[in-house]
Amino acid sequence: MRVMGIAGSLREGSLNRALLAAAVELAPGGMTIVPYEGLADIPMYNGDIDTDELRPASVVDLKRRIAEADALLILSPEYNYSIPGVLKNAIDWASRPGYKSVLGGKPAAIGGASGGGIGTARMQVHLREVLYATLVRVMPHPGLLVGVAQTKFADGKLTDESTRQFLTTFLADFQKYAAGQQG
Repeated sequence: MRVMGIAGSLREGSLNRALLAAAVELAPGGMTIVPYEGLADIPMYNGDIDTDELRPASVVDLKRRIAEADALLILSPEYNYSIPGVLKNAIDWASRPGYKSVLGGKPAAIGGASGGGIGTARMQVHLREVLYATLVRVMPHPGLLVGVAQTKFADGKLTDESTRQFLTTFLADFQKYAAGQQG
């Protein structure tokens, strides 16, 4: 199973990018998580250029990668109780054309890390709603919530053993869910 991993942050030292790296490391056998690094290259959505002739190459690449993936793993920070603009913008591009996009029917799992005590719970509620609108099949799970994340990472690595164990179980659950959603 090939999973496209998306970290909803552009920061080089992002805890969500580090969480995605940990997911790559802890993925169960039979699952390969491939991080997507192109969010910064995607321009703001503009329907005037969303045509086969004018669509930016970065958007074509994003859509191709989503189409080639068996599933999506989206790990994101929470900005102002919601989804970071860069992540929402990528979803807007990928969701076109409506009801026929590369996102339709794609299984996904969501999660995130933040310095706050409740992790990214509010962002995940909004992200789940947006993904439902694009016909993504979001895993029915409370999500991967890594709160007070700055205490769980060292030198860009997930070091907290209970969080590593939870992530391992979360990924195994996601693998089962995504396998059941195929076809």
